[in-house]
Amino acid sequence: MAEPNIRFDDGAEYERMMGTWSRLAGEVFLDWLAPPAGLRWIDIGCGNGAFTELLVARCAPAEVHGVDPSEGQLAFARNRPGAPIATYARGDAMALPCEAGRFDAAVMALVIFFVPDPAKGVAEMARVLKPGGWASTYVWDILGGGFPLEPIQAEIRALGYKPLLPPSAPASRMEALRALWRDAGFLDIETREITVTRSFADFEDFWTTSLLGSSMRPTLATMKPEDVALLKERVRARMVADGAGRIAYAARANAIRGRKPG
Repeated sequence: MAEPNIRFDDGAEYERMMGTWSRLAGEVFLDWLAPPAGLRWIDIGCGNGAFTELLVARCAPAEVHGVDPSEGQLAFARNRPGAPIATYARGDAMALPCEAGRFDAAVMALVIFFVPDPAKGVAEMARVLKPGGWASTYVWDILGGGFPLEPIQAEIRALGYKPLLPPSAPASRMEALRALWRDAGFLDIETREITVTRSFADFEDFWTTSLLGSSMRPTLATMKPEDVALLKERVRARMVADGAGRIAYAARANAIRGRKPG
């Protein structure tokens, strides 16, 4: 049997589940970066364009080029009304379809732990940046309990199953990010944690939305049906609702930025 893997094929499903989380963290991330207007950006692993749209709205870029391996995600991104100046292309983070020295800023939003060789991905960021350009990322601290699906994954582990993780999950830890940026030769490296809170109308809203996560269906497919039912009840008991039944909880990401020499 083939090993299950995480796939991103449906831009609309991604929007409902992770797009909201991405924008919540992305707002804080862009506040921290505080970039000047008029920069040329590359958004690596742009997915369905959730962060790209935020970047255009917040940063008044001169150019934004999104790259992603999923045609389904790119089709959704191209139809977003909020990023008219953005262009998109299918491509690999480890071999970007762009010439060297083209961009002022390179960013990966919730992507680096999906890159099979993160060091190659960061080296590509450096290659396509002009001297003095900035490379940055934010990524869920998935091994440190910061992932938005952690409430469910914790109960999956408690039931003796193994949640499906991104292929380069260790790259999400802050010390790993620092090492990647240092090894790529970046200067003026800075890091910060980003914590954001999301609310859901009730438990069913939280549960059905969470099941749209690209790691959830492959994980639940490995479980017995009775264990999936038990999982739902255990998660329900874990999540605390307010008087109106709303569910709110926090997720945490690690962020880093650094400047290319020159």
